[in-house]
Amino acid sequence: MIAPKPIQFDRATGALEGASAVERLAAFALVMGARVSSTFSYRGYNAAANLMRKALPSRDIAIKLNPDATFVFPYGDGYWSKLLERSYRYEIELDLLFSDSVDVDYTLIDCGANYGYWSVLVSSRPFGAHRAIAIEPSRDNFTRLAHNARVNGDRFETMKCAIGATRGTARLSGTKHEALSIVGKAEAAGEDVPVIRLDDLLDDGMIAGDGKYLVKLDVEGVEIDAIRGGERLLQGDTAILCEEHGSDKDHTVSRFILEQTPLKLVVYDPGTNQFEAVVDLAILDRIKVASNVGYNVVGTASAFWQARIQNLNASAAKRAMRN
Repeated sequence: MIAPKPIQFDRATGALEGASAVERLAAFALVMGARVSSTFSYRGYNAAANLMRKALPSRDIAIKLNPDATFVFPYGDGYWSKLLERSYRYEIELDLLFSDSVDVDYTLIDCGANYGYWSVLVSSRPFGAHRAIAIEPSRDNFTRLAHNARVNGDRFETMKCAIGATRGTARLSGTKHEALSIVGKAEAAGEDVPVIRLDDLLDDGMIAGDGKYLVKLDVEGVEIDAIRGGERLLQGDTAILCEEHGSDKDHTVSRFILEQTPLKLVVYDPGTNQFEAVVDLAILDRIKVASNVGYNVVGTASAFWQARIQNLNASAAKRAMRN
């Protein structure tokens, strides 16, 4: 059976093509829902969108993120449909860092890549056409990830595995495609997946020790194990972009980075539009205001990446003064 042609949406122009009347009405509802729920951190949006999706024909949407980046996902998906709201910026702190690093010769290591949003963008020309390695353990998610690689000319690499502290296997489980984890009971419903360390990428010749790397760690509770498994990689010109869950009032990941690693830590403060140094955890009490949202912290021992972040702050300050 031939799959129906995806709906097409251009974020730059707002053009929606190939949608039926019902699908256009759904797009309007998804956009309005995103605008309204943005005032309370999109709480409830995912569930409402996924419920509406059950009433829609099973079909994909291909969103043109920029002239050289297309991202495909199931139409009505609660997690990704916020992209239909053109002012929405997914993970703004990562967007700022990637946008400012266009001129840097770095490789993105996209751990917990899901459908490959960041690998699609970072490998596109407006973001510098960087090398990207997208790592995703879920069978279903990986199918979507590999499809997005093909749609974008197979310009980024894909690996079906999880990231952890040691090489081996683990049980992946969960009910949401954006929240699958290898943290849980071995007998849980799910699938067995291979696990590698970040340092295995060095040992296996996937990456060179003298390169520059941005490592996105969105690995649902395994961030600390992933850091432990990347000790050598993190000694070089590498920065980790690590998710802190808003519901974690102990700031477990940041606490580990500050107390157990040599990495310097910064976090994006939307109030100042700056990356602020995390010298103690009190700043996270102020920034992590929504329990249903993930907040990315950036950790690095690299003088190069520390300087880039300082330059990014200086550029943001100059723009603010002009405005």
